[in-house]
Amino acid sequence: MEYRVEVVKEKRVKRLLKSAVKIIAVISVISGVFWAGIGVGSGNIVLGRDAVFHKSVQKNAPANLNYSSVEQVYDTLRQSYDGQLDVNKLLDGLKTGLTQATDDPYTEYFNAEDAKKLEEQLTGSFTGIGAELGKDADKNLVVISPIAGFPADKAGLKAKDIIVEVDGASTANMTISQAVSKIRGPKDTKVTLKIVRAGSQQLSLTITRDEITVPSVKSDVLSGSIGYLQITQFSKDTTQLATDAANKFKQAGVKGVILDLRGDPGGYLDSAVDISGLWLDSGKTVLTERRDGTIVQTYTTRGTPILRGIPTVVLIDEGSASASEIMAGALRDNNVATLIGVTSFGKGSVQQVVELPGGAELKVTIARWYTPNGKNIDKQGIKPDQEVKLTEDDFRAGRDPQKDAALNFLKK
Repeated sequence: MEYRVEVVKEKRVKRLLKSAVKIIAVISVISGVFWAGIGVGSGNIVLGRDAVFHKSVQKNAPANLNYSSVEQVYDTLRQSYDGQLDVNKLLDGLKTGLTQATDDPYTEYFNAEDAKKLEEQLTGSFTGIGAELGKDADKNLVVISPIAGFPADKAGLKAKDIIVEVDGASTANMTISQAVSKIRGPKDTKVTLKIVRAGSQQLSLTITRDEITVPSVKSDVLSGSIGYLQITQFSKDTTQLATDAANKFKQAGVKGVILDLRGDPGGYLDSAVDISGLWLDSGKTVLTERRDGTIVQTYTTRGTPILRGIPTVVLIDEGSASASEIMAGALRDNNVATLIGVTSFGKGSVQQVVELPGGAELKVTIARWYTPNGKNIDKQGIKPDQEVKLTEDDFRAGRDPQKDAALNFLKK
């Protein structure tokens, strides 16, 4: 879920609205990482440093659309529809339909209510089941990652599970925001999900909703003087919390560090860049953004590399997406970390979020991001240096072979 949240206002927004004001469709948010039920992608939104529109690469698109056919549909509805028309819903529907027509799961329109949920996602506090949803290549509603210790995780929901029904309603044509709305609900109420696992196994899980509060950073010093740093998402406070943990590791004289990015859907891009600087010298490349094949921006580290030179293992899995993939790729490409686990989610695009009147927002894919070695991992993910799987049996028995492999690697 890499999202870069950039707020673009005033004249630029007005220019955007001029070409979009008559186009609108049905409430949908195909967010590659949208805290499903917590409310994901999504991962997962990422804040960039420069709030600007990039030069258009749509050379064949007209400056304005012909809305006559849209007006014809509206006139027919207004004259013939046997029911009440809600103008705001019609407009929201048109805007959503316009973004859906791009066929890009990360380009989407948020009405004011959905935009508020999007912001709540990054605060780490909401009500739901504690799972992150996305769309796979076949547009199935899939679980990106359940949050450890919360209802979805406790009920046995797994990354890559396909959700085919929510309380008996098919998800075949359901957007992520629609699914989130159905899955969310008051604390102590229940929601039943029908899922397909590993392509064939069908399961029904009834999950009791709860308050979900997720600290973005957890840290500890393990036996053998190994520092353990887990980042669950890149929020506004993550950089400071990770820096505090790094200072504690340094004071404790740790001999190695495990950076656990499993199930991390992403978040603020700047956090991923700044935390990478705990290992990398100032000025080292973390990622580049390319638009139409041309590099438009390079993100480099800044600050003090507190953990420089300390052997580090990064744990990744299929729930590691967006900003967490950026960080894992940056540390490996700069030769300061070894990756252990399984191939990550594969989110290699960058989004920009534009504030619209009335609290609505437009999120649009503006570029692709590449690791320092020039690799784009979209739909491919990052392969670990050492593959270690965590099986169903491991999960039930409370075993963590991936973490064990990291400890063994660092103790060599």
